Amino acid sequence: MKKEFILFKFFLLFSSQAFGEYRVYQYYVRPKTQNITVVESELVTSTLNPIAYLAYHGGGETLEVNLLRSWQCMGNTSHLPVCTISEGKELSEASATIPALGVK
Repeated sequence: MKKEFILFKFFLLFSSQAFGEYRVYQYYVRPKTQNITVVESELVTSTLNPIAYLAYHGGGETLEVNLLRSWQCMGNTSHLPVCTISEGKELSEASATIPALGVK
């Protein structure tokens, strides 16, 4: 029992040193349904991956989402706004295409 208590205190001591890192995506988003007026693409920065972004915002029938770039916010990111690309680490797989969902 004493070993378990010491081990618990050890993990409790180092749990405050944990960091939360996350990935940020930058998209060009355009509605697929166009009325008489021409709709331009909008630049969107989000922490949602391409599949989750499409699902959350109506699916591939309503939106056209083109992935521009992706980067990772490093270090302790708690209680901070989304980092910019100059503060993060750019990821090379941002140019990947997901054809099944219409994401480029």
